[in-house]
Amino acid sequence: MIALEMARDGFLVPVETQPQVQAKKTAVLRSWISLDHDGQGTVLDLDKYAIMRRVQIHARDLRLLDPLLSYPSTILGREKVIVLNLEHIKAIITSEEVLLRDPFDENVLPIVEELQRRLPSASANFNGQGEEEDSGLQNDFETSEEDDIPFEFRVLEVALEAICTTLDACTKELESDAYPALDELTSKISSRNLDRVRKLKSAMTRLTNRVQKVRDELEQLLDDDDDMADLYLSRKLVGTSPVSDSGAPNWCFASPTITIGSKVSKLSRASVTTVQEENDVEELEMLLEAYFMQIDGTLNKLTTLREYIDDTEDYINIQLDNHRNQLIQLELFLSSGTVCVSMFSLVTGIFGVNIPYTWNTNHEYLFKWVVITTGIVCASIFLLLISYARHKGLIGS
Repeated sequence: MIALEMARDGFLVPVETQPQVQAKKTAVLRSWISLDHDGQGTVLDLDKYAIMRRVQIHARDLRLLDPLLSYPSTILGREKVIVLNLEHIKAIITSEEVLLRDPFDENVLPIVEELQRRLPSASANFNGQGEEEDSGLQNDFETSEEDDIPFEFRVLEVALEAICTTLDACTKELESDAYPALDELTSKISSRNLDRVRKLKSAMTRLTNRVQKVRDELEQLLDDDDDMADLYLSRKLVGTSPVSDSGAPNWCFASPTITIGSKVSKLSRASVTTVQEENDVEELEMLLEAYFMQIDGTLNKLTTLREYIDDTEDYINIQLDNHRNQLIQLELFLSSGTVCVSMFSLVTGIFGVNIPYTWNTNHEYLFKWVVITTGIVCASIFLLLISYARHKGLIGS
């Protein structure tokens, strides 16, 4: 038996009795929140086996939501559930409720609040549909469009909107930090600026991988109509197949029939139904395309930022190469001067040896000419080396 007690935020939390706790003391309980059509939330502390029995899901699919395991972003359609693993959003969606994991996490709380805000409004529009039957053809058409959106798609829309908004906000924050840092590095190359840009580049790479995973999952869904058809849980609920033998869809949402007095309204309603039957997954496709374009725009921003970083790195490498070339030229000048000075020192050493010479009668006269001649020869050799290096393009003109 399961007892209920009041938990935080006034939710009723099911608590297992003592014998069950002892029997399942090795089971790991996880915090979940269940939200229904009206946005009413119930916090549940259940282990994976209780979740599997509740929503009839396989263990391999539930493992995708394990935060201790690393799995890419996934939107997986099963017979009765949708397994949703997008960043910090880990949820199991059915046609009647949505189970969110770790509802008290600071990243998940805004999503819970958004679901509690939007689900009751959609349900109220659905319940008040009969009171607005005489409001005209246009209002009836717009209302029917809103009410025909299945519960699972409304939840999926909130999750995709939250993920795309979060990733776009992270991208904008990264851009606001990266562009000034890159400009500062361009104006002044220092260890501090290089380390700052290195950290920003690492953050950009991690964010790009996150955005790329979400984009790839949406693109994979859009490329496969069968995968999109698996996400229509409301269609499966009424017990009809997605596509009839003739190839045309044969299903309808479980919504009450709208009584319209005007024959024109009935014809319009019939035409709308025909359009829905001819476009099997068009509704979900339009939903996914909207968020695919948004996440693709975020990825384009990161690609532009990466190109800007690559251009800055190329500019810095050119500057470093220029400095390196200047150092090489200076080294060439110094080496040439060292060779000439060494030759001058060689002559000095030779004449410094105490060896008697027959022509060494006037020391002052001989010293002057030796110095002048040796200096001219060394200077000529230095100029010859520099001219040769310049001719070979080793130094700038």
